[in-house]
Amino acid sequence: MTVDQKYYFPTGGLPSQQDTMTQRAVFTEAYAVIPKGTMRDIVTSFLPHWHKTRAWVLARPMSGFAETFSQYIMEVSPGGGSNQPDIDAQAQSVLFVTDGCGLLRMNGQEHALGVGSYAYIPSGTEWSLEAGDVTLRFHWIRKLYVVVVGIDAPEAFVTQEEDHAITMMPETNGVWGTTRFVEADDLRHDMHVNIVTFQPGGVIPFEETHVMEHGLYVLEGKAVYKLNQDWVEVEAGDFIWLRAFCPQACYAGGPGPFRYLLYKDVNRHMSLSF
Repeated sequence: MTVDQKYYFPTGGLPSQQDTMTQRAVFTEAYAVIPKGTMRDIVTSFLPHWHKTRAWVLARPMSGFAETFSQYIMEVSPGGGSNQPDIDAQAQSVLFVTDGCGLLRMNGQEHALGVGSYAYIPSGTEWSLEAGDVTLRFHWIRKLYVVVVGIDAPEAFVTQEEDHAITMMPETNGVWGTTRFVEADDLRHDMHVNIVTFQPGGVIPFEETHVMEHGLYVLEGKAVYKLNQDWVEVEAGDFIWLRAFCPQACYAGGPGPFRYLLYKDVNRHMSLSF
């Protein structure tokens, strides 16, 4: 991780009885904001076959809202992990490490994971993960893979954010760019998990209104986000969850970069069955 890359991660705990309970959490028919202050010990989950591990569940498929993915923040204590991490063989996964270290075993190969590591795990892959000698924290994004006849399934890979250049959006004078781990036109992939970076003052200059669902976890910085008809202030550690066609835009507030991990479903026809 280079000196200008930062990754926020929750550590749990419980507020004092003297603290005010009102936070910025909101759930609407078009979007939800789960602020970092809600990620406490008492809202963690425990998953089958994971040892010395807890998870904050940020998103799950919900009828009438966002239906394509789940997203967890995983916290694995030293020596913990799983040899049977996912009970759904059709699920593909992306792991993105924000703290600590671990060992990923996949397809007979071992991969050392550290801060900034990104792993894509195709559906049907046998894999396991073990934390090292410090607590391992990572995002785990899951989606059922949509098979298309005549298009090969994607291969597994492990990489680091620092090994990928930021692709700047045109006509933005270098203030808005995306770190892509998969090429946008690679039709083998039906989801993208990217990192979006805004420099202070950078904006999305129109209200994006599109078919993709989003999970947006703020890794660093702060901004004001336009969500449907509302302007909402967000900061590192907050999660924004958007259903399809929710209008969205943002203004990066500074003083440093505003960066977030972004999920979206892509590259497939719209299902006509319910």
